[in-house]
Amino acid sequence: MTPEPILWRRIAFAALALAILAGLVALAARVLGAGGWTVWEWVILLAFLGTAPWLALSAANGIVGFAILMTARDPVAAVLPVLSAVRPGAPRAVTAIIICVRNEAMAAVLPPLATLLDALEAKGVADRFRMHILSDTQDAAKADAESRAVASFIAGRSAGVPVHYRRRARNTGYKSGNVMEFCNNHAGDAAFFLCLDADSTMSADAVLRLVACMEADDRLAIVQQMIVGRPARAAFPRLFQFGMRAGMRAWGTGQAWWQGDEGPYWGHNAIIRIAPFRAHCRLDPLPDGSHILSHDQVEATRLHAAGWKVRVLTAEDGSAEGNPPAMPEFITRDLRWAAGNMQYWQLLRLPGLTPMARWQLVQAILLFLGAPLWALIFAAAVANAATGGGATTPMGLLALWMLAAWACHYAPKLLGYAEVLCKPALGARYGGRAAFARGVAAELAFTLFFEPARTLHQALFLAALACGRKMGWAPQNRDDRGVAWWDAARMFWVETAIGIAASALLSGTALLFALPVLASLLLVIPFAVLTADPMLSTWVRARGIAAVPEELAPAA
Repeated sequence: MTPEPILWRRIAFAALALAILAGLVALAARVLGAGGWTVWEWVILLAFLGTAPWLALSAANGIVGFAILMTARDPVAAVLPVLSAVRPGAPRAVTAIIICVRNEAMAAVLPPLATLLDALEAKGVADRFRMHILSDTQDAAKADAESRAVASFIAGRSAGVPVHYRRRARNTGYKSGNVMEFCNNHAGDAAFFLCLDADSTMSADAVLRLVACMEADDRLAIVQQMIVGRPARAAFPRLFQFGMRAGMRAWGTGQAWWQGDEGPYWGHNAIIRIAPFRAHCRLDPLPDGSHILSHDQVEATRLHAAGWKVRVLTAEDGSAEGNPPAMPEFITRDLRWAAGNMQYWQLLRLPGLTPMARWQLVQAILLFLGAPLWALIFAAAVANAATGGGATTPMGLLALWMLAAWACHYAPKLLGYAEVLCKPALGARYGGRAAFARGVAAELAFTLFFEPARTLHQALFLAALACGRKMGWAPQNRDDRGVAWWDAARMFWVETAIGIAASALLSGTALLFALPVLASLLLVIPFAVLTADPMLSTWVRARGIAAVPEELAPAA
């Protein structure tokens, strides 16, 4: 893409986002300033000024993405021009398929890999691929079980795509160190590597499409495929990823339109050109000696700075991942990402980064920085109401402001839902638009109870992080399981206590407006237990609530 069109796209996008931002801030000022200002209302406004950029970004991405999804003949090609240059046929280059594991249950990891290898072999392209299982498992017993499982896997594949296994004695640099060690010592004759996580699945067609994109443009360093959630049995991931999928389709399409060749990298389900990655993506420790936890976006910015292209392929087919099976595991993963993204403060002044690369880092910070600001808004609103402020606040405008902020925050998801409801053929893949609408209603109810408690937990964690708390990159539980009441209470008692205290301070109209947040805080413990309960999960599945196309037509 030449510089001129992408420049105008970015100007247009910035104008749209700034217009939304100005409207939100003007509405906030009118609501809060009616009848004069209290100290708490100034706090609310200042905190909102910090959250409003993310709201505007979400809304603008959703609007642009929705417009493309609804009007383009091929929305994927509309934001990834290289697809027009892709030619059919077997790959010319060799691609290494790498999968990074650490303390994983290999009985769950290996079958999807076998499915992918079988499909590649059936297409007659086995000689163009190598598979490398890269282990960072440190526990001796788990490492022994892992090596035996992989040995059995390799022995069962007498021909076809070669499979290699390597385990590091030390997991220096976490996953980024694992991948770079492969590039340095085991890549061999491979020109590209396809990076998978332990819970990733990809189809052979999706893999071959990524390889074809790389071969069609020798300046592409990364092509990141969209990633959807694998069909889930438990209620929690099932409902979460139903909404996430709709939102990512609109967000990813909109963002790819204006970011162009300086797109993001999400760490897996992406194909990467080995030579520039090896040359530019070696990550040194941070000034405080710690390793970068969220490595993927930093690697993308390094490639931007070196003049290489990073693009997103916004197709959903053939690329999936597993999501945490219950709220405690989800929150734990969330906090690891938060800790990693907050490290980006130390990287913003690195020399040589492009303006878009710096924005990518800022955007990653904003993703989590909103949590403490929303928590501050809630605390200041409670304090304002408890001390007699807000008596002259126009309730109609307050409701409008809250609705506008909510709609902007969830605009990509809401517009993703609208796309499916507007397209009968797409709705049919979800079992029909009526069935899809039931899933939408269930997911929105899920979000109502989930998001406020999640946001407060993030805020408390980031406050502890600012006070010196450290967080590494521990393995995650991927198994469906219930959540014990005691475990949920131990994790979320602070949120419950804050909900009780806020409820005691509020009354009348203020209590009514705070009810959505208070319900989440007061009910977070039973919510965590019930959304992981096998009986509820069975009930939801039996009724097809929040079913996805891969569940309804698994052969596809």
